[in-house]
Amino acid sequence: MNNRHAHPTDCFHLMGRGALIATLLAVVVVMLGAWTRLVDAGLGCPDWPGCYGFLSVPQTDAHIAIAEARFPESPVDVAKGWPEMIHRYAAGTLGLLVFALAGYGIRHRKAGLPVKLPLFLAGFIMLQGAFGMWTVTLKLWPQVVALHLLGGFTTLSLLTLLTLRLRARRPAPDPANGAALTRLRPWIYGGLVLVIMQIALGAWTASNYAAVACPELPTCQGEWWPEMDFQHGFDVTQAVGPNYLGGQLMADGRVAIHISHRVGAMIVLVYFIALLAALWRSLGDTPYRPAIVLIGLALTAQILLGLANVAFHLPLAVAVAHNAMGAGLLLSIINLLWRLHGWRYTGAIRTNTTTITQEATA
Repeated sequence: MNNRHAHPTDCFHLMGRGALIATLLAVVVVMLGAWTRLVDAGLGCPDWPGCYGFLSVPQTDAHIAIAEARFPESPVDVAKGWPEMIHRYAAGTLGLLVFALAGYGIRHRKAGLPVKLPLFLAGFIMLQGAFGMWTVTLKLWPQVVALHLLGGFTTLSLLTLLTLRLRARRPAPDPANGAALTRLRPWIYGGLVLVIMQIALGAWTASNYAAVACPELPTCQGEWWPEMDFQHGFDVTQAVGPNYLGGQLMADGRVAIHISHRVGAMIVLVYFIALLAALWRSLGDTPYRPAIVLIGLALTAQILLGLANVAFHLPLAVAVAHNAMGAGLLLSIINLLWRLHGWRYTGAIRTNTTTITQEATA
């Protein structure tokens, strides 16, 4: 990444590879975050960015004695410290890679490399790091934890967009498909909004430990509509100060969150069944077909994983996969929208409103 006079094509290829690696690493970071939360290791290290003042989890008797003298209210638990630190190491590596991409884009901007998006990503990574710190220092305050989770999904989405800009090519559909593209695109954006809202509900469910509030399907605690306290469950004015590990909400509040997440999943499922049917009918024989199939596969897998979470009482592997597939569904929709972006239909003429070079410099 040091050749200032490299050929523009080589610059695009090199930055594209870096963006792809960063995207894959972001997937790992999202999964590690889910793993850390699910094994109750979010406070495995009571300080930030180190662990009890060390660069890694203290393990020797001498280091443990020093650590517990520094934080007498937080006894060392090595088994919980390592998931937290592994997550931090991965997130830190991702941050460095994003900064390198931003620097490379600036250095070779004359070759047409994207600059604004990598710079925004670098700034967002710093904000995400701050939320990671507050997650620990505010003792898993649900508002911060939920925003930190959403920030991870946002980082992954932006890196995916950068990778698509650098490595992918938009298909050139037949002009006859222009009317269908124009008609269906707003509905795809509507689906994107629904999925983001459902992910936000999932983040609130996870941050308040409400995933196990309803231990069976299709009912909850033996009732179709159990006792719920929505005001308590969605109270965003929870005080800063208590240790929120394990959650502070009463049972009725957690049930309200869990049922809301279930209802949201059903709304997303019904919406996308109708949307995918319309997309397949109009665009099933076009270059958009793989992107449509990808959304269907991601949706199916996510629904099955959600059901398995309840049926098998939140097994670790399934719960982590459910988090990852939520990101997969989001990215599959973003992928389709990116491929549809820039096409304008006017009567019998379809025009491409941007060029690849213009896209890259946006």
